[in-house]
Amino acid sequence: MVRYDLANKVALVTGSARGIGVATARALLARGASVVLVDLDSDAVTAAAAALHDSRTLGLAADVTDRGAMQRVVAAAGERFGGLDVVVANAGIASRVATFRATPPETFERVLEVNLMGVVRTVDAALPEIVSRKGHIVVISSIYAFTLGIGAVAYAMSKAAVEQFGRALRVELVQHGASASVAYFGFIDTEMVHRAIDADPLAGGMFEALPKPLHKRLTPTVAGEAIVRGIELRQARIIQPRRWTALSAMRGILNPLSDAQAEHDEGVQANLRLADARIGEDQPTTA
Repeated sequence: MVRYDLANKVALVTGSARGIGVATARALLARGASVVLVDLDSDAVTAAAAALHDSRTLGLAADVTDRGAMQRVVAAAGERFGGLDVVVANAGIASRVATFRATPPETFERVLEVNLMGVVRTVDAALPEIVSRKGHIVVISSIYAFTLGIGAVAYAMSKAAVEQFGRALRVELVQHGASASVAYFGFIDTEMVHRAIDADPLAGGMFEALPKPLHKRLTPTVAGEAIVRGIELRQARIIQPRRWTALSAMRGILNPLSDAQAEHDEGVQANLRLADARIGEDQPTTA
């Protein structure tokens, strides 16, 4: 596929007040694109946009779960920059480690609403522009799309569903000359990871069950650059760190083995008993 030149293109990035989102916006700007940054935090996204560029950015506050709000964002992009060529549906949240039994229904549903339906509504609002301008969509999945989601069932479910959404979009968009990527990240050094893993001793125990080579964390800058390279190449899959690629490719073989091992691993089961004991506790989400 011919390299997609981002110069003079217009991109929309959700969840872009910090972390991977703002790093992606920075990398897009470096390629000559104009960028609409979207985040729930109005002050933070306005400040992020102003810090990145004085004329080729627009910071807007919007809730990705609100279809009307995302339609207004797309309209604002058109009014400011003349259209929309690229959308990166990055906004997402996580919750504390807990079993499904111990997770309050409202927390569980909020994670699915933001991580899955927020992506769907973002893409839905942008799709007419992407199709008409033969553009590109990136949806942010996770290694949790193909690894065991114990202790984080809602998050894993949302990311597996986003993977399926992105795969289907890619094939469906061929007829229009547009394309889509699914991005899978491991552990990125973001505020969400600090709050969901580093600040939770139980999460640390679950994390330690992973093989040591998979513990590597990347900076948001590395993730943002990977997304933008993926857009330029119209890649189907963007996986970082790359060491997770083999696990994705071999999931049909490895997943049944890892599931069976987790059933009988006393360390895993001890952590799950602690996670199950969180029933009745508040389970706030983190962005």
